[in-house]
This record gives sequence, structure tokens and C-alpha cells, in this order.
Amino acid sequence: MALLVWQDDLNTGVEVIDRQHMRIVEMLNHLHVTQKNLERVAVGEVINELIDYTMSHFAFEEELMEEAGYPFCAAHKRVHEVFIKRVTEYRMRFEAGEDITDELRNMLSRWLFNHIRGDDKAYAGQVKHHLDKFAREHEEGGWLGRTLKRLFR
Repeated sequence: MALLVWQDDLNTGVEVIDRQHMRIVEMLNHLHVTQKNLERVAVGEVINELIDYTMSHFAFEEELMEEAGYPFCAAHKRVHEVFIKRVTEYRMRFEAGEDITDELRNMLSRWLFNHIRGDDKAYAGQVKHHLDKFAREHEEGGWLGRTLKRLFR
């Protein structure tokens, strides 16, 4: 499998989420490079970093969905939980000495791109609206800042 290339149709419109997704793609490409260099210890480190980062990303994403009131947040979270279980099994197989790198990279890249294009794009509009509203409300220092400006110009 060749190095993965970010495509515009993977952008959700939620900048912080898009940057995190791009970072995961970079990690998948780094996994490819370390595997080609036959560096098993480095491959293990990349796998661990990739799994840890992805779990952190999921937690962040789930928090954004909850804050935005996304109605399918619980279902999205279950998808994440199933994925984490699956990836954890890959890590255990790797630690047991099995070469799972190609299989893991193929599964991760397919799953990630499909997940972004489907599940993540489904919540993106609501989360983006929530973040934009939050930014507008706080760009002048929030309620207190706006009130002080109005009263003490």
C-alpha cells in the first residue's frame, strides 16, 4: 500500500477535527515508513502512538458532539468503542510477535476515510455551528466584557 494522501473530500469543515484527522494520516504514513525500514521497535512505538492519539481524538470529538447537542452522539461513541476494541486486538497480536502492520494500516486507512466521509461529516455541521456560536459569544470577552463595553464606553 502506498503512502496515504489527504483529499479535500475528507475535510469536515471543523478545523480542529480536520487537523487531528490529518495527524492520524501522517502517523499511518509514518507506520508505513518504519515498516519498510524493518524497525520492529519503531513500528511498535508508532502503533502505540497511533492508538493513543486516536483514542484522545475520539474523546475530544465525542465531547464536541455532546456540547453541540448532536443527537446521534451515543451511536457515534459506540462506533468508536468497537473500533478501539478492534485496534487493541491488533496491538496484542503485534506484541505477541505477529506481523500485523500491513493488515493494520489497510484496515485503519479504509476505516478512517470511510468514518470521516460518513459518520464525521454527519455531525460536522452541528458542531461547526456550535463552535462558531461559541466563538462569537466570546470574541468580545463574553457576557461580562460586552456588558462592560456597553456601560463604560
